[in-house]
Amino acid sequence: MKQLSEFVKDRRKEVNLTQEEFAERAGVALTVVRKIEQGKTNLNMDRVNLVLQMFGHELAPVNSKDLNK
Repeated sequence: MKQLSEFVKDRRKEVNLTQEEFAERAGVALTVVRKIEQGKTNLNMDRVNLVLQMFGHELAPVNSKDLNK
């Protein structure tokens, strides 16, 4: 499974956008995109979801019991 940081960076590059351009289109601060791509763990889920919405995805809590099915 691809890490969030790799996913966002790879997809951003696929659409040929700089971090700054991507942040502007996603409606988040440049620092949000940088933190995600650096793999920082202290991220605001709402901001992460704004970024992921650019690719038609969303991050949501998962029950650990569901992972074992």
